[in-house]
Amino acid sequence: MSSFQTVAPSVEPETERPDPAKVISGDPVFTTWNLEERDGLYCGIWEATPGKWRISYDEWEYCRILSGHSIITDETGASFEVKAGDSFMLRPGLSGTWEVVETTRKDYVIRL
Repeated sequence: MSSFQTVAPSVEPETERPDPAKVISGDPVFTTWNLEERDGLYCGIWEATPGKWRISYDEWEYCRILSGHSIITDETGASFEVKAGDSFMLRPGLSGTWEVVETTRKDYVIRL
């Protein structure tokens, strides 16, 4: 394994859907290109098609939106719109919803 890796969808993607019990609307499909998975560290590229589902974070995540438009709403009702070029962190304990308005692609780094 090289010590250098480009961040591009150069690996075989995984496709899945959120747990049906968490889906509020739509039929979101997730595509993930996992570039690194070890020692509690995960990073890669994630994409989701339109829909809305419940979220609950036990991990820390840094994201940068590459394309699309999503709305993340926390348990207090505060909403955060994210679009291409936006970077943000999701901390453990965040609960609420994630709504993909326009197919969204992001870079991510997750630390358990």
